[in-house]
Amino acid sequence: MHILLVVVEFGIVLGFLVLIHELGHFIVAKLCGVRVETFSIGFGPRLVGFRYGDTDYRISILPVGGYVKMAGELGGDGSPLNGEAPTGAPDDLTSKPRWQRVLIALAGPVSNFLVAFVLLFLVAHYHHEVDQYLNGAAVVDYVPQGSTAASVGISAGDTITRFNRIADPNWEKILEESALNQNRPIPIAFTHNGETRTSTLTITVPPNTEFGLDDVANVGLIPRMDPGPINVLTVTGGTPADRAGLQAGDQLVTINGLQLHSVPALLAFLKDNKGAPDTLGVLRNGQPLTLTATPEKMETPGAGDQYRLGFTYRPPPADIEHLPIGASVSQSIKDNREGSMLILRVIKGLFTRHVAVNQMMGPVGMAQQIDIATQMGIWPLLNLISIISLNLGIFNLMPFPLLDGGMILFLIVESIMRRDVNQQFKEVVYQVAFVCIILFAFFVIFNDITKLHLH
Repeated sequence: MHILLVVVEFGIVLGFLVLIHELGHFIVAKLCGVRVETFSIGFGPRLVGFRYGDTDYRISILPVGGYVKMAGELGGDGSPLNGEAPTGAPDDLTSKPRWQRVLIALAGPVSNFLVAFVLLFLVAHYHHEVDQYLNGAAVVDYVPQGSTAASVGISAGDTITRFNRIADPNWEKILEESALNQNRPIPIAFTHNGETRTSTLTITVPPNTEFGLDDVANVGLIPRMDPGPINVLTVTGGTPADRAGLQAGDQLVTINGLQLHSVPALLAFLKDNKGAPDTLGVLRNGQPLTLTATPEKMETPGAGDQYRLGFTYRPPPADIEHLPIGASVSQSIKDNREGSMLILRVIKGLFTRHVAVNQMMGPVGMAQQIDIATQMGIWPLLNLISIISLNLGIFNLMPFPLLDGGMILFLIVESIMRRDVNQQFKEVVYQVAFVCIILFAFFVIFNDITKLHLH
């Protein structure tokens, strides 16, 4: 029954996003006077639907996407082997100016970007989460070996009592002062084993980069984000955590006897330990357990290879704020920009071999994440839907045949050549692209299945 529920959740989310994407194409095509023959959610043979006017509205058998089939369009019906030649009718897609065809192609991804913006605006306006540790005492959770903080004597458990001119700062004030004093020595005071010590720290920020929490962590100041242990949300199959016997719902209390309260601190510790076997002190249903895990290097977008155990964690405690409309707009733009840059870094990593293809998440993995977010509540679910919508928009802009970016690329080439690309050549390209996409989909789904964590 739970598997059926996961399938239903996945179908609703993906169906909604595909509907929005294809609706963008549909509306702009209609505005440009193009006859739309098919509006489909999913690919392949028709399951159910109805006809209204010139358009067949349908749900197809493979629920991994969708398409709008316009008159005179090749390779747009979900099966390019059945493409038909343009008739030259005034309502054919190919009869329209190229700039209109570019707008039609852009309309789908833009619709996904708009959905992501609206969803994150709603989250910011009604449920903006601010981590509680930002407003609490500035307690250091872990100090990496060889870091600047370690060199001035700061250790795990120490509390920052002065940062620049701010007495008893919280982490939010430390971030603010660091942003205002980048690459300059900052006087600090901290308590160590009940003794107050003073020193200076320089928060170094690389040129042309935006300041963030990572810049403070890079000097060795990793905040204690949670008063309690790290809570395991899910465990990825085939990872060190899985082989060690770690399970969803476990609490990671200690690692090699050291109490850590955040995943950034855990990752820094694993890096210092250089992949050596670790003893995990775990609390499961109130009962203490001891597990042994050997971390492995895994590619992390934007962070390179990192030693990891292979589990997701429950976020630290947070307070809820209701941002005003203007601040909600700014926050949504910021969140969408950061999400887009992360996706682009992943895509770049795939082509530069810095990210392994088997790390990609397909429909099965996406369904698992949707199920987890649904159990956590409506706001985490809306956050996840916005990320999926961004992925869908960016993926469709890639210059690959059958995708919107491929259509735009053909139109740009034709504009440069000042004539249409040979229609038979286009059809062959679409056929090859269709086979590649089907093979890629099967690979990603197979990869998802091999990573399933079942007990």
